[in-house]
Amino acid sequence: MTGKKVALVVGARGVIGGNLIDHLEATGSWQIIGLSRRGGTNSERVQHISVDLLDPIDTVDKLSGLTDITHIFYAAYQDRPTWAELVEPNVAMLVNTVSAIEPIAKKLEHISLMQGYKVYGAHLGPFKTPARENDPPHMPPEFNVDQQQFLEDRQRGKDWTWSAIRPSVVCGVALGNPMNLALVIAVYATLSKQLGIPLRFPGKPGAYSSLIEMTDAGLLAEATVWAATTPACANQAFNINNGDLFRWQHMWPKIAEFFEIEVAPPLPMSMDVVMADKEPLWDSMIRESGLRRTPYADVSSLAFGDFVFGWDYDVIADGSKARRFGFHRFVDTEEMFLRIFTDMRARKLIA
Repeated sequence: MTGKKVALVVGARGVIGGNLIDHLEATGSWQIIGLSRRGGTNSERVQHISVDLLDPIDTVDKLSGLTDITHIFYAAYQDRPTWAELVEPNVAMLVNTVSAIEPIAKKLEHISLMQGYKVYGAHLGPFKTPARENDPPHMPPEFNVDQQQFLEDRQRGKDWTWSAIRPSVVCGVALGNPMNLALVIAVYATLSKQLGIPLRFPGKPGAYSSLIEMTDAGLLAEATVWAATTPACANQAFNINNGDLFRWQHMWPKIAEFFEIEVAPPLPMSMDVVMADKEPLWDSMIRESGLRRTPYADVSSLAFGDFVFGWDYDVIADGSKARRFGFHRFVDTEEMFLRIFTDMRARKLIA
């Protein structure tokens, strides 16, 4: 690639988008524009724009000056109560973004779409594992599939290309994100210690022994940029995971050891229910431990924890396609969890 590279990171405040911006900024070769509803703090290489992507008029208005964009990294997400209700807003945000940028960005080279294992039906129940990028589709609704179909249709006859990135559960440091498992575990463990009780795995019995894998947010950022800037990856989908598998029954004691608490046998329970009354405890712990004053709502993605810990079947995908195309990075998942928890402590997010 030659010339100036300008990235539009859509969903800049999430765990995926935030780590992607950090990675792009660290390379020193990108100018970055981050889109989110809340906006952010600008720096030398990063400009943040607050925009309502569900509003096509606001989207066109806010993005009308972004004529130099070369790469769109799409990682935005709007939560809804049902799988069917997820489709309309999440497809609309992508359509509005591309419709605003493509006509004015004459140097557009690539659009990267962040997906996940929902493409394979991982959220519905036991699915064929390890999942591969060419597995057949499942019964809709599924917004990830609709988004990719939109890009494929839009790209025909165009000079720009697309890629679809499919991580497992993404772990990193980010607040106010509805899908941040590492933060869920850290808060759950911290409050368990505060209450003087052992750390119990709260998920379904079968989930404790099923095979699962994670995707480190930093690794995901590297892979996303690699796919977007490698010509051989044009118009391809890639599973991106850490490269190792684990069972919670082996990982859980390691997590408890980090937080210096005992482990007790699993006890199935809804974290979203049993942790709903813990905000006063969280606030008192902040005062007593000198933690950063972070609202409980920003750290308690408990419904997502229930979702992940409810997988009483294997949730794994084959990551060999990315390796065959040239991406060879991997992350040790145990080390990843402990590194993220250590980072959270250093930032005074947890005790």
